[in-house]
Amino acid sequence: MTAEKTTTANPFAQGGGDYARYRPEYPPGLAEWLASLAPGRALALDVGCGNGQLTRLLAQHFERVVGIDPSADQIAHAARHERIDYRCAPAEHLGVPDAGAGLITAAQAAHWFDLPAFYREVRRVAAPGAVLALVSYGVLTLGGPGTAFDARFQRFYRDQIGPYWPPERRLVDSGYAGIDFPFDEFAPPAFEIRLEWDLPAFLGYVQTWSAVRSARAAGQECLLANFAAELTALWDQSERTRPVVWPINMRIGRA
Repeated sequence: MTAEKTTTANPFAQGGGDYARYRPEYPPGLAEWLASLAPGRALALDVGCGNGQLTRLLAQHFERVVGIDPSADQIAHAARHERIDYRCAPAEHLGVPDAGAGLITAAQAAHWFDLPAFYREVRRVAAPGAVLALVSYGVLTLGGPGTAFDARFQRFYRDQIGPYWPPERRLVDSGYAGIDFPFDEFAPPAFEIRLEWDLPAFLGYVQTWSAVRSARAAGQECLLANFAAELTALWDQSERTRPVVWPINMRIGRA
């Protein structure tokens, strides 16, 4: 994924970035593996589907996929597919028939749910032997672990922008390790998202963060500008792209 070059000294001053454009894509192997666990391929539900990043991958393996999100704007910009039915609804009231879904997923979304209410809905809509997967991607590494790029990014993420994340972000960073998960749980294999990004694409992704918007609202433009300037100074323009890697975490079990 690439982006147009930034022409100002402070790329963060140009506003929030396009969520759909810069969000990292899940690997196709993740959807293939999740589908292999389902007791049938008739129906999968992707709850908190956003713009359909995981939804459209699941559509390659199921006869029908329902993508559900409470945001009408996200649904309006979701990727269309003949096997996908998008619906605007909360996770706690899915509005689909009982006992029909072989797979229920929530990707980078479960930390916003009323989990007891969502779990009741999961049990209602799940077919016998259905699988529930709460998927998230953890803190990225930039340029490889131990590099100057990654060290600067980690300081920005933990110490500088960290106070501006909502409390729920801690659940994502931990891979939902601390939440109640009252299902027959099992361990997933290792998955990761791996991209090669140039500097404008990486900064475009960072602009999509809610923490960046909060920092800007708090008058911390200098924090954002300093990070962009220091990263730009580190970036070797003779090597236009750098590896960006997110570990994929999951809580998964039979519903």
